[in-house]
Amino acid sequence: MAQRTNGLSREYIIHPGETLKEMLEDRGMTQRELAIRTDVKEPHVSGIVNCQKPISVSFAKKLEYALGIDASFWINLQANYEKELADFEEINRISSEELEILHKLKRIMKYAKDILLLNPDVQGSMLVIEWRKLLNVSSLVRIPEISQIGAYRLAVADNVDPYVLFTWLRLCDLITNSQQVNQKLDIDRLKTKLQLIRGLTFEDVDSIYQKLKGFFAECGIKFAIVKHFTGAPVQGVIKKNRDGTLNLIMTLRRKFADVFWFTLFHEIGHIINGDIEDRLIDYEDTKNELEDRANEFAANTLIAQEMYDAFVKIGDYSLPRIQHFCSGQGIPPYILIGRLQRDKHLEYHQYVQEKIKYELDKIEKTMRKP
Repeated sequence: MAQRTNGLSREYIIHPGETLKEMLEDRGMTQRELAIRTDVKEPHVSGIVNCQKPISVSFAKKLEYALGIDASFWINLQANYEKELADFEEINRISSEELEILHKLKRIMKYAKDILLLNPDVQGSMLVIEWRKLLNVSSLVRIPEISQIGAYRLAVADNVDPYVLFTWLRLCDLITNSQQVNQKLDIDRLKTKLQLIRGLTFEDVDSIYQKLKGFFAECGIKFAIVKHFTGAPVQGVIKKNRDGTLNLIMTLRRKFADVFWFTLFHEIGHIINGDIEDRLIDYEDTKNELEDRANEFAANTLIAQEMYDAFVKIGDYSLPRIQHFCSGQGIPPYILIGRLQRDKHLEYHQYVQEKIKYELDKIEKTMRKP
């Protein structure tokens, strides 16, 4: 019975000697005659025909003369055999440690299959192989080391699982790589789009993604909204590309619309403030000077500081007054409610009926449109 691992059978990995044997039988040529025609010893031919020796490049050239079949045919036959054999042996050498890492990636694996970055039918050890290809690593075990060097260098944050975060960042790259943006980052143009982007706060969740994607593309920015996962406590990622464009990735970690828009303008603030050296991973609750500046930019872009201060000074946080203020500012009430909650003028349970939630599945359907 053929040895078989996840759909691969050793029996079906054909040594090129078997093909050579069939050709000799079809032509009525003996191994001795082929040895004479190719100027080698008969045991050499026998070793190949009996699948004990490889077909070398030099012997492939001799077969070209002796059989009239181009050397590249034999070279490719040998290379394919060695590749299939290596694949079979590799699957059988997959460690229990790598299989355990698959368990860590269980939720993000389902997401990768849902968005068709992974074959949904692949299971078991073959999944390890697929993840190696997707993540560009020869062993999943080495991910924590890779996470600390080169383009994937990661800042330290609480509750980070290096396997999940590394995988999530790679998915972000693959999602944005499929986008075509035809110009380099233009910060001046981005500044002119701020009020247009702010105006999308009134739009339904089904329409905002494509419009944001269009606005950002005009500024040299590839934009995507990607599902968040435990182990990757990220609210946004900004990455410089070699072609002069930027990637801007958002999550819907908290789902509330006010959090989404504040975070989006926070990330835009990082871009306009020139905070991006290579890749900025914006973890939740990170506190430093850059984050404070980005927070200030987001808050003041959504609601002018002087107007907000004047509203707060009166101390009336009733819903009618909030609605009246927001009407004058051209923003939905949930934006002001969210800011008042962050600044502790309101409790988070207050006016919850006025807050809007964004559901990722609706945005994902929009994202898949051409």
